[in-house]
Amino acid sequence: MLISHPDRRTALKALHRERILGAAQALVDERGGPQFSVDELAARADVARRTVFNHFASLDEILLTLCDRALDVLIEDFLLEVRSAEIGDGSRGCVFDEIVKTIQSADLPLAITSATRLLGGSEAPDARRRALGDAVFARAAERLLLEVARRYPEADPLESELTVATLISGVSVIAKHWAALPGDRLDAAGRAEWQRLLATLTDHARAGYLPTT
Repeated sequence: MLISHPDRRTALKALHRERILGAAQALVDERGGPQFSVDELAARADVARRTVFNHFASLDEILLTLCDRALDVLIEDFLLEVRSAEIGDGSRGCVFDEIVKTIQSADLPLAITSATRLLGGSEAPDARRRALGDAVFARAAERLLLEVARRYPEADPLESELTVATLISGVSVIAKHWAALPGDRLDAAGRAEWQRLLATLTDHARAGYLPTT
């Protein structure tokens, strides 16, 4: 069957986009961070320089897109978690528990390691990198909130958003602390420390600021 001209153009655009993203990921992996120019990226992707900007407004947008893919594990694990579970009552506590199960089971250490490398490593403390890191988790929270809304359409939208924002913002905070650890963070000790930080986050979020008794 012949493919129409619009379909061919769409397929070519998708191919170019994937080439650009694949080339950017390869350059980051080779150089240990985003140490490349647009010209180098275009050459690696075998596209014209202008083609890069036809798809992405900047190199930062490319890095954010790759970080989104790294953190897709959070969304995928949420969908797996809820697919095998009965639908709850949509209350704040129910949504909280489902998201906590997701962040406990997802391989966030690997995803965070990948995202940290994409953004220049934990040794890149400049304001732009911090802003990009915050944007990565904000975008993940938006995607997760959409899935929560699909699962619980009758839930209070404000409560759902507050629950998602609180937990994902907390993950962003502990991720910065965890990423600054020395040594191999993906070994048993590093993963155990991640679970400790995660337990601190979930306990803090669950208890809030009520006085201890």
